[in-house]
Amino acid sequence: MTLDNVRLSQQARDQLITLKRRTGIQHWNVLCRWALCRSLAEPAPPPAIKLTLDSNVEMSWRTFGGDIGDVLWALVRMRCHNDGLPLDDDTLAQQFRLHLHRGIGYLVGDPRLTDVVGLATIGLSEEPPAA
Repeated sequence: MTLDNVRLSQQARDQLITLKRRTGIQHWNVLCRWALCRSLAEPAPPPAIKLTLDSNVEMSWRTFGGDIGDVLWALVRMRCHNDGLPLDDDTLAQQFRLHLHRGIGYLVGDPRLTDVVGLATIGLSEEPPAA
């Protein structure tokens, strides 16, 4: 594990505020875990964009991952392996950030997510949302 802190962009922060309001889930880390998993479930890799981590939302990896932090990191490693990417620390950290930010965008843009039940529906769904 090489990632000590998780920091978000201002756009991701604003999207998380919207998700908090919609779902009633008050903790950034819980929503971020859902977002990471949502992105990792997507078959296509996230686009390689330059992220500006300019918000005041920052949490330790321990806060982000909680009791399942090792599992989440292993999922990122596995995804990088499956995508044919190197497994060096910098690549893993960058892919984690890209997946996290993409997942937040996916959640906030999903019309099914109007409450916490919608979030659970997304988690149990085998089909991607309609475009």
